[in-house]
This record gives sequence, structure tokens and C-alpha cells, in this order.
Amino acid sequence: MSIQKAYIEIRPAAGGDEAKIWSSDLMRMYLRYATKSGWKSSTIGGGTIVVSGESVFDILKNETGVHRVQRTPVTEKRGRIHTSTATVAVLPEIKKGEININPNDLEWQFYRASTQGGQNVQKVSTAVRLTHKPTQIVVTSEQERRQEQNRKIALDLLRAKLWERQEEKKMQEMADYRSPIGRGMRAEKIRTYNFPQNRVTDHRIGKSWRNLDSIINGDLDKILEATR
Repeated sequence: MSIQKAYIEIRPAAGGDEAKIWSSDLMRMYLRYATKSGWKSSTIGGGTIVVSGESVFDILKNETGVHRVQRTPVTEKRGRIHTSTATVAVLPEIKKGEININPNDLEWQFYRASTQGGQNVQKVSTAVRLTHKPTQIVVTSEQERRQEQNRKIALDLLRAKLWERQEEKKMQEMADYRSPIGRGMRAEKIRTYNFPQNRVTDHRIGKSWRNLDSIINGDLDKILEATR
């Protein structure tokens, strides 16, 4: 086994406010799984977490895709079941020599990282928003208290996303290619979390598991082992 680093980017897709709640639930699920696995993890902003530990990317890479939830939202007054989705992308750490980035293609912005309550964590602008002008890819990093460290994290994440785009471009040359991440539409799902039936189904292998609440709380070992 080897120590690896992986970036998990989670975006709300179909479903409006419930999709935003669902993406937050997925982020918490992966953070809790990381803690139970003894890995280091932290949020870096922009719906992205970074995880490091033994074989992290190898274990998590097949989580990339559309995750669908079926449940009654807390905001639903009539008790109706809603279907919402979020996209998950798991990216590996890419070494500098593998992806070359022209400094002239970068646009840096700096701002003050804030807590959920809206108060500034610090008095200076340490958080980073980085735009890659040729592709318009935007990444952010807020986790560190020093701007220099956030700059490095943002560059590392950008390198991973450029690698992802390069790999997708290669795959597009193959017949019947479909993006593993998907566009977030309800039909483009790799897994469904059905709360009324207390069941999680992985559609790639046609297998289901019970104890959905436990899974959402980070008990992912059985699912990850089955889909590797």
C-alpha cells in the first residue's frame, strides 16, 4: 500500500435546494468515512475536500458519478418524496511534471475566509480563488491560515482538474464514451439512496444494501469493496 492524496468534489445537480442539502450530506459522509479509516481530511472550499492516507485514491476513485437520493425533504409540507442528485468527482494528486501550467494562464484572486456564521477567520485575505483562463476552470482554497499554503493547494487542485480534462479528452476518442461524472440529470446515476425503503443501490453492479442511515454516517466499507 502507498500513501495517496485524493480530491473529492461534490456539486448539487438536479433538485434545487434539496440537491444542495444532499451534496452537503454526501460531503459529511465522505469526511466521516475518512475519519473512520484513519485518514487525514479537510474541506478546502468550493464543495471540495482533500483526503490523504493509504491507497485513498484507489479506494475512492469509483465514487465518481451521479449520486441520486429519494426522500421527503425537511422543507416538504405535504410529505411527498422528492428525487435529487449530486455529482461526485474523485481526482488524484498529480505531480508537477505530469501537467505543465503556464503562469501567464492563471488569474489569482485573494479574499478573507469566513466561517458559516459570516465572521472573518482572519484580518487578511488568505483564501485563494484561482482561474485557469484557457479552460475557465475555477478552484478555491480556504483551509490554511497562510496565503502561500492556499496558493499551493489551489495549484495542486487545478493540476488534478486539468489532468481529468485531459483524460476525458482521450476517452472521447473512444467509441460510446460517456463522462463518468455525468451531467447531473436524474437518469445518469451510479447509485441511489432510497430513504423510504432504507436501501442503497449501486446500479453498476446491481447490488443493494440496507441500513442507509449507517451508510450516510460513513459506513462505506462494504459498498467500496464491492465496487472496486
